[in-house]
Amino acid sequence: MPIEIERKFLVTNDGWRAEAHEVVPMAQGYINDQAAMDGGAQRASVRVRIAGDKAFLNLKSREAGHTRQEFDYPIPVEDARALLALCVGGLVDKRRHYVNHAGHLWEVDEFLGDNAGLVVAEIELDAADERFEHPSWLGAEVTDDARYYNLALASHPFTTW
Repeated sequence: MPIEIERKFLVTNDGWRAEAHEVVPMAQGYINDQAAMDGGAQRASVRVRIAGDKAFLNLKSREAGHTRQEFDYPIPVEDARALLALCVGGLVDKRRHYVNHAGHLWEVDEFLGDNAGLVVAEIELDAADERFEHPSWLGAEVTDDARYYNLALASHPFTTW
């Protein structure tokens, strides 16, 4: 069973930009919404994502903290476009910047549209207690703050907070 161990942080400045080695535009939506998860009607988010010229269907379990089950499947881009039209809530548009720092790969998401102004950095770890160097541009950890989950941002965009 695939397990994701991920931590999420706010970004405090643009220092990461000089270290970014790749950027991928992304559009994603959710077949279910935050209310279905919060109410217990569903125990996993179902996401459709177009990332550059590739597309994926993703299921992620709803568990508090930094460790979740995650299943990610490539699908045809045409299918992803059709599925995005079926999504509830808004679409999440962002640019993902890949940044290598001190032996780890960081994914810095620069949100657009209704979530413009929000920039977060995520790191995937091999173990929950794995140590890593905090880059100078890293701010407060928001791993456990559900407002920063992309599923929540689709229903309650950052610009409406």
